[in-house]
Amino acid sequence: MWGCLLGEVDSSSVYWIKKKQQDVVRFLEANKIEFEEVDITMSEEQRQWMYKNIPPEKKPAQGNPLPPQIFNDDQYCGDYDSFFESKESNTVFSFLGLKSQLASKAES
Repeated sequence: MWGCLLGEVDSSSVYWIKKKQQDVVRFLEANKIEFEEVDITMSEEQRQWMYKNIPPEKKPAQGNPLPPQIFNDDQYCGDYDSFFESKESNTVFSFLGLKSQLASKAES
C-alpha cells in the first residue's frame, strides 16, 4: 500500500501545501493507484515515524520536511518536488516503486 504523509505548516504555506497534496491525490485517483492519506498533525506517532524514515540526505538543513512526503509502505519515495519531476519526465510509476500501467496491461 502506498501512503502520503501530510503534516502541519505555518498559515502562509497552507495554500501551496494543500495544492500539492491535491495534485498527488488526483494523480493517484486518476490512475487507480491504491493509497492511504495520513495526516501527521493528528498523530505524534505518525509524525515521528515520518521524520525517522526520511533519509538524512533528503531532510532540509533547518526545520522539518514539509508535506506531502510520499512513501510506498516503508520505502521513502520523495517529496512533492520529486513527485512533480517524475510526472514531468513520465517516470512517476518508477518513482512510486510501481510497475507502469502499460507494463501491467501488457502482462494481462
